[in-house]
Amino acid sequence: MRSLLGKQPVGTAFVVPYVVFLAAVFAYPLGFAVYMSFHDYFFAAPGAIVERPFVGFDKYAAVLSDPAVRRSFGNVGIFLLINVPLTVVLSLLLATALNTAIRWRTFFRVSYYVPYVTASVAVVGVWLFLFNSNGLVNSVLGPLAPDPSWLVNSKLAMPTVALFVTWKQLGFFILLYLAALQNVSKDLYEAASMDGASRVKSFWNVTVPGVRPATTLVVLLATVTGANLFTEPYLLTGGGGPDGASASPVLIMYQRGIEQGNPDVGSAIGVLLVVAVLLLALLQRRLLERES
Repeated sequence: MRSLLGKQPVGTAFVVPYVVFLAAVFAYPLGFAVYMSFHDYFFAAPGAIVERPFVGFDKYAAVLSDPAVRRSFGNVGIFLLINVPLTVVLSLLLATALNTAIRWRTFFRVSYYVPYVTASVAVVGVWLFLFNSNGLVNSVLGPLAPDPSWLVNSKLAMPTVALFVTWKQLGFFILLYLAALQNVSKDLYEAASMDGASRVKSFWNVTVPGVRPATTLVVLLATVTGANLFTEPYLLTGGGGPDGASASPVLIMYQRGIEQGNPDVGSAIGVLLVVAVLLLALLQRRLLERES
């Protein structure tokens, strides 16, 4: 038994359940998705004997030639260009403000975290009320309001979704930065103050370098989360509208694989998305590490 568990049997015993969980929830579904993407796979009745021939890269060729799929990857690229920088900047600024001795600090910390733990379905209705053609935002803007309105405008639908996701997830990333700010020595701020540095210079030269590891984590998490966008465009724009302007790869994967009954095509989209996210995350990590 000891030879099976290794030199640290207690540690191995605690790790094994999580390894089994990862294998069952992540590794097996991903491997099965890769298998389906290389076969002519379809749903069949339980117990039915069916042939699912190997088709090579035919499904990937069909996916890459599909305009809706290509547009969905472009849409998620627009989403990430808006969401990731906004997430990093706003969460760092708000975390820095909430880390200082201000009145009602605990109240504000909880307030920013509430949207993150609230179900998307519960808050989508508020945003639909705010951004519809007769909503509060258009009433405030008056003649400056866009026509067509935000969520039915092909150019503004995805940016509006990006703003919603940024607002909803901001509390989680603020907590990450708050934890990182606890490790920035106060002596550095005192030294900067003695050298005559203003608050802006202290923030730029002390805070930003001090939380750089957290920034790397925030960028990676925001990218991975954003690339798996599904719930928000599904609820806010009625399934990726208008005319696919807010459709994401995961949404297209759901429509092709589940609604239209083509799990092999949906799996091919999913595998391409996994590869794209891994490459993007690796590139971001290399760039951030080079800057540090």
